[in-house]
Amino acid sequence: MRKAILMLVLIISCALVHAQNNNLQFKSADTALQTAFQRAKDMALHYKGKSDDPVGPWYESALPPRFAFCMRDVSHQSLGAEVLGLDKENKNMLTRFVENISANKDWCTYWEINHFGKPAPEDYRDDKHFWFNLNANFDVLNTCLNLYLWTGDQEYIKGAAFKSFYEKTANEYIKVWILEPDSLLTRPAHPNVTLPYNPADAMQRCRGLPSYSEGVPNIKMGSDLIAAIYRGLLSYAEILKINGETAKALTISKKAEKYREALDSKWWDKNDQLYYTYLSSNNKFGKTEGETFLLWFNAITDSVRKQKTIQHLLSKNWNVENLSYFPYILYVNGYPDKAYAYMLKLTDPKTDRREYPEVSFGVIKGFTEGLMGISADARYNQLTTLYRNTVDVSSTLTSVPVLNTIIDLTHEDRKTSTITNVGNVTIQWQPKFAGNYTSIFIDGKGFKAMHERDWLGNEFSYADVSLKAGQKITALVK
Repeated sequence: MRKAILMLVLIISCALVHAQNNNLQFKSADTALQTAFQRAKDMALHYKGKSDDPVGPWYESALPPRFAFCMRDVSHQSLGAEVLGLDKENKNMLTRFVENISANKDWCTYWEINHFGKPAPEDYRDDKHFWFNLNANFDVLNTCLNLYLWTGDQEYIKGAAFKSFYEKTANEYIKVWILEPDSLLTRPAHPNVTLPYNPADAMQRCRGLPSYSEGVPNIKMGSDLIAAIYRGLLSYAEILKINGETAKALTISKKAEKYREALDSKWWDKNDQLYYTYLSSNNKFGKTEGETFLLWFNAITDSVRKQKTIQHLLSKNWNVENLSYFPYILYVNGYPDKAYAYMLKLTDPKTDRREYPEVSFGVIKGFTEGLMGISADARYNQLTTLYRNTVDVSSTLTSVPVLNTIIDLTHEDRKTSTITNVGNVTIQWQPKFAGNYTSIFIDGKGFKAMHERDWLGNEFSYADVSLKAGQKITALVK
């Protein structure tokens, strides 16, 4: 009996060590891709904080060398961090953000927190004087849902501090910053200033920026903020639904839709066939950066407008922060060749400012969710895969932590995928392939294929199969 118990403890310990010391690896017949991955991984892990830092587990996700993490950057970097084994860092940093929301800061939290566990002094003087982009609360809210869907960690949807943050953001925060759907075009540019107001003081002027685009003077509203509110409220509605609050979830989702309707009805420039990105305090629409976030928050439902937005983004030169979103956005929206090119560009040593933390983490996200097409949904304990390469070369991603287990995935080509469940938890696998196929063969046995189309009209075939702990399965179409 004692020997059996000891063996069980040993097995569990080995599993935990494997999970905690995840070593994500990518191998491919495409050596350029393999080099890009290794460069991104090395750069990202370089930003892991020290084990004895007062703030606890963290990774740099702000402008170096502040030794800090920012709400926007963490939201962007979190999936890349998760698969690189930085799950404790994600949980700690997001907890720090949600627990510091307060009425005295008009339901903002700290925009940046440093490795001492304090609000970064570059952006914070006191509760009435600090830098804050209003998108951030909604970005964090959406990130927490996505991390739950990927990991199955219920703290993100049931933890008291997280639930309080979501509730305050969806209600008090929207009210105090005058962000109701019918106030988007009429709100003041600075609704919560401390008098006397000094426009030269960035801690006053930028306390509640209504956009992630920071270069527009006297901006009243940004279309990226509207997109952020839309996605944040939809994410909150889904969290409420998961927690059994269906009536409240329906109310919130209906409110979210009003923001998308406002974006489509008021912010589309019919002449240029593009979205305006900001409204200034003199009630003039204009365009600058910001379109990227309309795609990041998946706020464009009209296929023609989405195509025009993507094509416009591809026609311009953007700063590296914007470009770091491109691999993921372009892969999932049907532009794999462009995504591939940006993966190589963003990891090229000749690319200026490629060391900005968002870049390497964004590339890892591009590999994981983009190229290898891994998506997870803890609501159904389901993992979906889709190879988005445009050529038939093999690629393998191993030691991927997801849904409380670890998987190895190989796409031999665009018609053959093999997955191994290295961990101890059974999950559902949904292998997906581009094209219209009658059957999907799983370990040689034919299954009737199910079908769906993406927003471009491309058809995909998929099947559902149980993947037990320790099991290896091959799925293919022919």
